[in-house]
Amino acid sequence: MLRLFIICFASDVKAINLRHMVAHVKTVAFCGVEITDVEVQVHIASGLPSFTIVGLPDKAVAESRERVRVAIQALGLSLPAKRITVNLAPADLAKEGSHFDLPIALGVLAAMELIPQDALDGHLVLGELALDGRIMSVQGVLSVALGASARGMGVICPAANAAEASWAGGEGALIAPDSLMAWINHVKGVQLIATPNLSHKPQQIQGTDMAQVKGHVGARRALEIAAAGGHNLLMIGPPGTGKSLLASCLPSILPELTPKEMLEISMIASIAGTLPAGGLVQQRPYRSPHHSASLPAMVGGGKRALPGELSLAHKGVIFLDELPEFPRAVLESLRQPLETREVTIARVQAHYTYPADVQLIAAMNPCRCGYLSDPKRACSKAPRCGEDYLSKLSGPLLDRFDLYVDMPMIAMEEIYSDHVPESSAAVRMRVQQARSRQTQRYAMDEATNANIDEAHFHRTRQWHDDAKALLQKTAVQMGLSMRGMNRVSRVAATISDVDGADAISRHAVAEALSYRRMMPQELRHATA
Repeated sequence: MLRLFIICFASDVKAINLRHMVAHVKTVAFCGVEITDVEVQVHIASGLPSFTIVGLPDKAVAESRERVRVAIQALGLSLPAKRITVNLAPADLAKEGSHFDLPIALGVLAAMELIPQDALDGHLVLGELALDGRIMSVQGVLSVALGASARGMGVICPAANAAEASWAGGEGALIAPDSLMAWINHVKGVQLIATPNLSHKPQQIQGTDMAQVKGHVGARRALEIAAAGGHNLLMIGPPGTGKSLLASCLPSILPELTPKEMLEISMIASIAGTLPAGGLVQQRPYRSPHHSASLPAMVGGGKRALPGELSLAHKGVIFLDELPEFPRAVLESLRQPLETREVTIARVQAHYTYPADVQLIAAMNPCRCGYLSDPKRACSKAPRCGEDYLSKLSGPLLDRFDLYVDMPMIAMEEIYSDHVPESSAAVRMRVQQARSRQTQRYAMDEATNANIDEAHFHRTRQWHDDAKALLQKTAVQMGLSMRGMNRVSRVAATISDVDGADAISRHAVAEALSYRRMMPQELRHATA
């Protein structure tokens, strides 16, 4: 009995010593905009001097040992001549990024008993180390701060990321040192690290003023409807008619961002490393990728599965100029995100999901030379030139556009006219009123006619009998698909909201159908 007691006592002592020898630091790994908890475990034991990092680290994480070694030497310290093992748990989760530098360094200092373990408990730690001991900024701090707030934990992050971390709020403490020495002094009570003051700047209107757009009354009306309901718009016309100019006006008439939208956009920008210094994104994104953009650049991907142009334009606008010039695979990759409003990047070990609630605006010429429908500069290879050019666009992709707008050349009289077109401020007021009607009707924030689900849309919308009859009759004549009919219905609902009507009228349906009839003959056949 005495021998059994001695063995049990020795086991308990061994377990206690083992707990004291291992330091624990909480950090995260990124999976899209979501975070996964990772525990950095540092063990120092007798043996041949070594510094090993295990737990599926990538190249950047594996190189952390050298940055940590030199950064600790910059403090006037040196690593013990022992066997140092760093485990990143869970061990079967791939670890990527340089933000593991700081938690590894603090874990090593805690294992060396130079800092207390309780100073690290209850915090998520991330940051990259410079060789002189400075803590440099990293990506994704806003997502980590929001996750820490949900867990009731604090955050230790670089001082350069303090502003974005402060927007997460929460009860946990925020410690944002600019160097390892500053953090050690803060823990010892020698130095106080101040929390940054948040200043909310009023949102500024961006984009081109619509007063610069001469003529194109129909196109201006279509752009207003697209802004009011969040609809996708395709502009077709010869070169130099103002398609790109009109698209650049869209941000100037869109409503202001809500606080929730700001956080969503800022989280994506933080992951991508494009978040402006000082806090949140204050304006709706407007992305205009070149037609040479690759598939990963458009939908996201790469080694670290970063967000692409679609996700970077979340809650904003993505403008594709010269639409048929984009690679076919890139265009076809847009089909599913435009419906689901999110992008999923598949990897062997994980799937990364990014939000992609975007408004697609595109522009194209009617043919390769651009003058298929121009009577003064007729295309020499018509109609084959137009057919070959339009064959680059699939019917399912074209069917996802709600409005088609024909933009012919403007007459010289309109260009040099003294008439001043309506400004963006006036149009924006009507757009905001239409969006408010949709929010009240659907009883949901950020709900628009374009993104509301089918059941909710039909349950809350009122129709005039002659409006429904016109839609059903014309849909058969035009050969519209079920998606096409659905999109015409939603455009008609937006037209009613812009005009201040409670029920969808026959006039609204007729106008919505006109935006499908304005397609060139080749496009009409493609979407039938």
